[in-house]
Amino acid sequence: MTKARLLRLSVVLVSIFMILLIIVYWDNVGTAHFYLHTSFSRPHSPGAIPGITAGEDWEALPDVDEFLAKLLSSNLKQNNSISRKTEQLLIQGSSKPVVSNLEENVRGYDWSTHNARNSLDQEKLQIERQRTLREFCANSSLSFPTKGRSFDDIPNYELNHLIVDDRHGIIYCYVPKVACTNWKRVMIVLSESLLDQGVPYRNPLDIPREHVHNTSTHLTFNKFWRRYGKFSRHLMKIKLKKYTKFLFVRDPFVRLISAFRSKFELENEEFYRRFAIPMLKLYSNHTNLPTSVSEAFGAGLKVSFSDFIQYLLDPRTEKMAPFNEHWRQVYRLCHPCQIDYDFIGKLETLDEDAAYLLQLLKVDRLLRFPPSYRNRTASSWEDDWFAKIPLAWRQQLYKLYEADFVLFGYPKPENLLKD
Repeated sequence: MTKARLLRLSVVLVSIFMILLIIVYWDNVGTAHFYLHTSFSRPHSPGAIPGITAGEDWEALPDVDEFLAKLLSSNLKQNNSISRKTEQLLIQGSSKPVVSNLEENVRGYDWSTHNARNSLDQEKLQIERQRTLREFCANSSLSFPTKGRSFDDIPNYELNHLIVDDRHGIIYCYVPKVACTNWKRVMIVLSESLLDQGVPYRNPLDIPREHVHNTSTHLTFNKFWRRYGKFSRHLMKIKLKKYTKFLFVRDPFVRLISAFRSKFELENEEFYRRFAIPMLKLYSNHTNLPTSVSEAFGAGLKVSFSDFIQYLLDPRTEKMAPFNEHWRQVYRLCHPCQIDYDFIGKLETLDEDAAYLLQLLKVDRLLRFPPSYRNRTASSWEDDWFAKIPLAWRQQLYKLYEADFVLFGYPKPENLLKD
């Protein structure tokens, strides 16, 4: 009787093991190449970045998480040689791209040399940015929707901005209008998630923009449920614990100006139909509007910045649908109080931050971060852009984006919020 029970138990355990093995190996985006040599955990001593090696014991995890973690890490040794070969293939090309996208043609690339400021102590800067974020996430004086929920409370569809690179152990939360096109390009090169005639892209700027923003190009957290079913949250937590997690942010008001410029000042058919037509009808009292953006622009019918601000402040907007990602708050895109980010970059210090981050990730030998735009929206433009926006609207707008200002250390724009 005892032997029969042991036999049944063995069969059950073997079956569970095989199911888990199939689930893990089913990931066709590179989970089998589970490189963790770039991940690091805080706190760490100055100048040192702790890594995970194949023989290292992982910190205590719940039973299922620990099992999956050890199963995934079993591929580290056999894939080290593959990693080295991949690095040789990915050496950055030197040719400058032919820019075909309208926005990139208008803004252009700045190919001038940017020397990192010696006075900028990146390590101390990161410590300060992370300290500010953690303090305000824990501070009851700052309240905003979703602040108090746990990671498990975040709906799956809200995890679509977390891009995973299993080859190098990196998670990037992209924020539109904060250099996300070029960071997505970097993630494509590193993860080899897109091929050009059967060969992975080597130069980020060779990747066409339409492929960069195609959701099928990237492995994101919201896709885990389809791949791993009920084990998806366990795997997310393992990767959040062991991978290097980063995001880039920007002054919230400047980001709004940038979003307005690219989506409403340039001819964008999708944004004209989805957003411009309703705005023009609601806030400019236009009727019988052209169906195409080219006709509208030809007739001088364009959304004004004032229309855009009214749209953001209109309570009907959120009732119809959540903010579009280009003006949705960062705390709603990246969940900074639920995810402990290892690196917080800022667009205002993009060149220095990007160079430092690529060094931390140990991928700076593979590629360089693409150059900045020449015509990038600057903080100094705020006064002019908001000059015709009523004070009460500016104050309401600040409240709408206050959490992003505070969490990421941007000063309150007092000059815009007072007479």
